[in-house]
Amino acid sequence: MKASNFLSKIVIAIIITGSAFFVSCEKEFITETEETVAVATNKAVSLTETFETGTKTSYAGAAVTLSTGSWYLTDALLGTSTSDRKYGTKSVRIVNTGKATMQFNKTTGAGVVDIYHAKYGTDGTSSWELYSSVNSGSTWVKVGSTITTSSTTLTKTSFTVNLSGNIRFEIRKVSGGSARINIDDFSFTDYGSTTPPAGATRDNNMALGNPSGATTSTSYPNNYLMSKTQYALSYNDSKKTCNWTSWHLSTAWIGTTPRQDDFRTDNTLPTSWVKVGGTDYSGSGFDRGHMCPSADRTGSVADNSATFLMTNMIPQAPNNNQITWANLENYCRTLINQGNELYIISGPWGQGGTGSSGYKTTISTKGIVVPAYTWKVIVVLPVGSDDVNRITSSTRVIAVWMPNNQTVNSQSWGYYRTTVDYIESQTGYDFISNVSTTIQSAIESKVDTGPTS
Repeated sequence: MKASNFLSKIVIAIIITGSAFFVSCEKEFITETEETVAVATNKAVSLTETFETGTKTSYAGAAVTLSTGSWYLTDALLGTSTSDRKYGTKSVRIVNTGKATMQFNKTTGAGVVDIYHAKYGTDGTSSWELYSSVNSGSTWVKVGSTITTSSTTLTKTSFTVNLSGNIRFEIRKVSGGSARINIDDFSFTDYGSTTPPAGATRDNNMALGNPSGATTSTSYPNNYLMSKTQYALSYNDSKKTCNWTSWHLSTAWIGTTPRQDDFRTDNTLPTSWVKVGGTDYSGSGFDRGHMCPSADRTGSVADNSATFLMTNMIPQAPNNNQITWANLENYCRTLINQGNELYIISGPWGQGGTGSSGYKTTISTKGIVVPAYTWKVIVVLPVGSDDVNRITSSTRVIAVWMPNNQTVNSQSWGYYRTTVDYIESQTGYDFISNVSTTIQSAIESKVDTGPTS
């Protein structure tokens, strides 16, 4: 059962030909590349190949039947080793000047093509190109420019095609010799399609409940509800941070707006309260750590800018914010690119953390409380409607509890998984409260064991 309610936390940030940057919280991280000048804000994917079906263990040229149809792999195989970068259990591994070629046509053309890629193991950098054919493979035309793969993290490159009628694609590795690359999650939209998939909408940021019973009454300054278009939060006037921030995440929230970096006071707080400014964390050794991430709100300038209000920040140890926490944020965006939508709630807990300048309990003359831990609860659903009623006892729920210090990055984010029940026992909050207690009991008592990348 629940603890009682309490009463008293770029797809593109900077577009450059061939690359773009997502920035997580206060620091910059290259997490996605972008090969297109203009990408549809919301794209209806008409074909997705995850390379999870079929088996090919040799580099010798041969056809393999995948979920979308027959592909011909030359100097390429379906890799399953721990050194293969992949979502799930398999990805294409290409060596030398290998190719991955569709042997079937898509009859409705193509708008935007998305391809995830990374270096295999500790191999060196390689380059590759995308080609299209509108005559069943008789001739091929290069799409966009040559892409360089230099990261060991799967990153996305998008190509604008905008061709109608029959079309098929071929991925060609063009440099790097024996250095290998992995290709995964190849997808594209129909020609002219700019509408999101059915159900990929911007939904209620608090659809699953109000975990602390926060209200908009100034009589409860330490549990003050603030509802914005982009997220909702409970603010704590004593701590000068949020208690929690809650938001919905789907591809409908993702666009091409660059990171605004306009950290600033939230002037919607009651006028008599002391407000945190954009420079109040300066020199503290702690980052201005977003709860709702900037990269989760790239649909418009207003959406992205809203994430830089200081009510959405907590003092976060750099190695927490920039590494372990950021990796979990990136994984959440991976999940929505795989056809899911998420309900996320995160926040700080306790007092006393260790940043780059040592241990502190508060920062600034305003007495901003440094938390001892950061936590997050993530409910994962396939894209659809009537979300609350689609949550079952088998719904995936990820809960993490991370120390707010400089050694947290010695483990991956998955190491810090716990149960929702544990976070409730520490915080006194009641998560996922709009779901039946029977389902809550089932999903909140389990530690997630799903993929972490």
